[in-house]
Amino acid sequence: MTDLDDTTTGVLAEGLDARLVVQRGTFRLDITLTAAPGEVVALLGPNGAGKTTALRALAGLTPLTSGHLRLDGTPLDATPPESRPVGVVFQDYLLFPHLTALDNVAFGPRCRGAGKAEARAQAADWLDRMGLADHAGAKPRRLSGGQAQRVAVARALATRPRLLLLDEPLAALDARTRLEVRAQLRRHLAEFEAVAVLVTHDPLDAMVLADRLVVIEHGHVVQEGTPSHIARHPRTDYIARLVGLNLYRGRAEGHTVRLDAGPAITTTEELSGPAFVAFPPGAVTLYRERPSGSSARNLWRCEVAGLETHGDQIRADLTGALALTADLTTVAAAELDLHPGAPVWAAVKATQTHAYPA
Repeated sequence: MTDLDDTTTGVLAEGLDARLVVQRGTFRLDITLTAAPGEVVALLGPNGAGKTTALRALAGLTPLTSGHLRLDGTPLDATPPESRPVGVVFQDYLLFPHLTALDNVAFGPRCRGAGKAEARAQAADWLDRMGLADHAGAKPRRLSGGQAQRVAVARALATRPRLLLLDEPLAALDARTRLEVRAQLRRHLAEFEAVAVLVTHDPLDAMVLADRLVVIEHGHVVQEGTPSHIARHPRTDYIARLVGLNLYRGRAEGHTVRLDAGPAITTTEELSGPAFVAFPPGAVTLYRERPSGSSARNLWRCEVAGLETHGDQIRADLTGALALTADLTTVAAAELDLHPGAPVWAAVKATQTHAYPA
């Protein structure tokens, strides 16, 4: 748990306490970010939302226009980047090509004043923890993508930072390697005793690696919470697409949500007032003719706007009475003779919807 060393000012005694305000031309980042030691926070958002700007501000590479940045109660606003207790894992790792894995990891402790022998001993220990003891003498060009990623993490952790920043740490890996390295990184982050902030555009990376998600759009936080909460209660179209849900906003009257733009949706929840209603694409059943025996309370006449492969299924984008996406098997899509422009009926059972206050 995070304690307060001053209940009147609310300054965090441990962990990260920041309000990051950065004005760059017409773009303004203004977010509040707090985290307790041992917590992994993921920053999510579309391109241009301000994720990288926030990370650079935390690292001291981009100065704050206003706001504050405190780590374990110590202000860092005026501290130069090289003097901050911060470790950074960049998207492309940025390993020194002329140094071995051992000397890449030893670089951090050397910069913090450790002697050569001490720094190399620390580096050897970190490489062993990462399962890379046999690659200590290899230069970056001889390492696989997963190995290079682990060297970069070891280099960042070797300085024993109080804040670890990870910028798209898995983006440079192929799908097979990504799966393995994601699991390894999760284990290392679970053992990390300070604050870790992860920037990613990949929802799976965020869901697996982070304890808490902070979603940024247009320079502002639009939603934050645990991965499970956000996955079940998206509050913007971007988040809904991120977690793979159809999302609508309207006004609830009992078991009916009348949409701001579109028809009403019947739900199992009983609410009153502004509300969201969501359901997964897999909950949508498609018919070429209006079904006569369907038990679905929600039925809309639509038209296929587009089709694309989505994993081992076909995802259909629909327009008409309600714009939505539907997932179906390749066999079902063929049997329905789906193609752009094809008229369809879309049905969703009330039990497969989820409504919650807006």
